[in-house]
Amino acid sequence: MHFLKKLAAVSLSLIMLSAQAIEIDKTASMKDTTTTMMGINHIGISVANLDEMLKFYQDATGYEVIRRETVKGSSDADKLYGHKGVEYEMAILKAPNMLLELIAFKHNKNAKTSTMPVIGPGMTHTCFQSPESNSGFKKFQKAGADVLSREDKPVDLGGYGVTYAYAYDPEGNMMELEQLDGKILARSGYDSTWKALEHDLWMSQVALVTHDLEALMSYYQGVLGFKPYRVADLKNRVEVDNLIDMDNATLIGGWFKMNQKSKVIEFWQYTSPKTPKNTVVRQPATLGYSYSIEVADIQKEYKRMKALGVDFISEPQLLGEFWQVFARDPDSNIYSLRQVANPKSTYSITSFDPN
Repeated sequence: MHFLKKLAAVSLSLIMLSAQAIEIDKTASMKDTTTTMMGINHIGISVANLDEMLKFYQDATGYEVIRRETVKGSSDADKLYGHKGVEYEMAILKAPNMLLELIAFKHNKNAKTSTMPVIGPGMTHTCFQSPESNSGFKKFQKAGADVLSREDKPVDLGGYGVTYAYAYDPEGNMMELEQLDGKILARSGYDSTWKALEHDLWMSQVALVTHDLEALMSYYQGVLGFKPYRVADLKNRVEVDNLIDMDNATLIGGWFKMNQKSKVIEFWQYTSPKTPKNTVVRQPATLGYSYSIEVADIQKEYKRMKALGVDFISEPQLLGEFWQVFARDPDSNIYSLRQVANPKSTYSITSFDPN
């Protein structure tokens, strides 16, 4: 409540969206932040079977494994993850514009996996984009992804040059697959050097599905230090029904632009059927998705966000390539702040993000 009271004290210009009061600025992006935040550094997936999941994602994406390691007996890791005696094995893959990290905690070895409901709640998916001419959907389908979208094929939502599909990895984590035609590749953040390097598949988003869109987007506006650039109201769209395999779905959404072109944080609230309220307190080791935001000054951001009432797991810890700290948002989604220990680190988004 402390966080929301601070936001309420700010005079805002509001746009109404299906009874939701959400402020937008169509030109806003990460470049407008009043913080030291730099953008999305990685998408993380806590997995039960690292070898199986690594094979699936490598087969689908072709991303290089730049690091694989086991961590145990580390007091810093115990503090970071909020779990005494934590032990895990991690594989880090490098996409063209961010990192993909798969991490298997020893205490999750026999954990039961489940299929992520499309209506949430939680971080329901990330998105892989590709040129239509070298379809990422076909790559994931060939690797064994379980396609959710009807007829097992991408859906054209509006004839504007993008087709969409939802699918699941072997442990039930959902992903979105977008295929872009030549008209909008440049607008998507596609870099000509990626094609030369055979990087025709890149990552674009964190997708959070919530029972209260206004509250969660207000929270992230305070965390990020800039406004969302877009909102949407989707109803009576058979194309959306085909995409999510659900009849007569209605939903509202909003987006923060996390760099100039290729990355966003996306929010959805299903209004029919309704997204349920999360009742589970998630931990950094909980199976499923998490993500990180890279910052230039983690101590400054930790202090600023603590003052806003952000729920942190620990104080910032130095572990491996990064100073890191985990936090929970109001829906108990897990995210982290990261600052590279070495400014020249190839793990920083400054080394691989063209935008």
